[in-house]
Amino acid sequence: MKIGTLGAGLCGLAAAHTLNGAAECTIFEKYDTAGGCMASKTYGSYRLETLYHHCFSGDSVLFALLEELGLKDDLLWLKGSTGYYAKGKLEPVTTPSEILKWSALTLPQKARLALFVLSARSFDADALDSITASSYLKEKVGDGVYKAFFAPLLRSKFGPKADSVSAAWLMSRVAIRSDRGTEGERLGYLKGGWHRLTDAFCALLTQKGCTIKTGCPVTSIAYEDGKWLINGEAFDAVISTIPPQELGKICKTPHALQCPKVPYQGAACLTMGLKKDPAKGIYWTNMGEESPYGAVVVHTNFAPFEWYGEHVAYLTSYFTGSVPENLKERMITDFTRRFGLERSDITHADLYIEQLAGPVFETGYKKRIPPLTLGPRFYSAGMFSEENYPERSMEGSLKAGIRAAEQLLSDIREETKGETKAEPKEETTEA
Repeated sequence: MKIGTLGAGLCGLAAAHTLNGAAECTIFEKYDTAGGCMASKTYGSYRLETLYHHCFSGDSVLFALLEELGLKDDLLWLKGSTGYYAKGKLEPVTTPSEILKWSALTLPQKARLALFVLSARSFDADALDSITASSYLKEKVGDGVYKAFFAPLLRSKFGPKADSVSAAWLMSRVAIRSDRGTEGERLGYLKGGWHRLTDAFCALLTQKGCTIKTGCPVTSIAYEDGKWLINGEAFDAVISTIPPQELGKICKTPHALQCPKVPYQGAACLTMGLKKDPAKGIYWTNMGEESPYGAVVVHTNFAPFEWYGEHVAYLTSYFTGSVPENLKERMITDFTRRFGLERSDITHADLYIEQLAGPVFETGYKKRIPPLTLGPRFYSAGMFSEENYPERSMEGSLKAGIRAAEQLLSDIREETKGETKAEPKEETTEA
């Protein structure tokens, strides 16, 4: 049996891995390297993800994969410090003592925030799916805490769609990051970078007979005579990890395929090499005032500077529709002005654009999660799947790919049973 997989991100690779031995698998990837949104790029002597990634302490499926690939001992737990920039000032807000000193909130507001964070460890995502995060927060912590603390977080993550995001997403985000000690949060990162995971994963799949076609965008899908044709090549089944609405643009036989529309947003991420640290040792800075980017993520205030030989920072921005005009120049101009840098302090600046970077978890999103099966032997999994609701992660993408492959194998077994039962018995005659 031949199975085609669309996309060589973690979800697609996990699906192919689950199918190992049960089918002949081919993966189609439009970019020149595997990894999807976790793909890396070379900058001088080091490689770095085009979009920042880290994992969490409960990511058991990811940990099992790292162990299988011989990488588990290289998973490091690093301090993820946080800051807020507002009114021309950057303040750290990682530890309880730093939050107590934070000038943006009064002491009663800080107490209210602390109680809210503790309450986030237990919540009903279904009940919160129809409520906006902004209205929920204003009720629970008040306008002051919302505007100073949470509004910048929502803007940095969802840009112009921040006001439509559900409280279910917000509480999931707070819950997963509420388990921190007095020194702040610890986040998982692979020694040397996540490219080591994707490289090892692809090598394992290739060794086991999987074909990975990078630099090979899928431009045509059709269903004919019980087979799926991907760029003209016939397959018995398909697992797609691309946004479902994109399938409608390339499917030549739309009657055979559902293409539900999922709310998505684009991401623009400017990766820079710098001669000095712009953020006083802080890893993640949320912008508390209007700027062309929502957050400053200084990677070398998280991963060791020695791995790179220079300071490395991301400026992140989310958008809907077209990319904002002159975005790279606007980002650099604003960043250098606010954080006290000269243009000469930037050794390189590379703007990465992804038009469909991830789903927006708007109110009512749970009811809009696409079904696992979109057509006959056509399965769909990815950042939009239920495993990534209400907060997407590497763990969720692995689980989504595994479930799609397991469902495919289960369906094939059921089909085979049905065919066996339907076979007529041979008549016997006595001599």
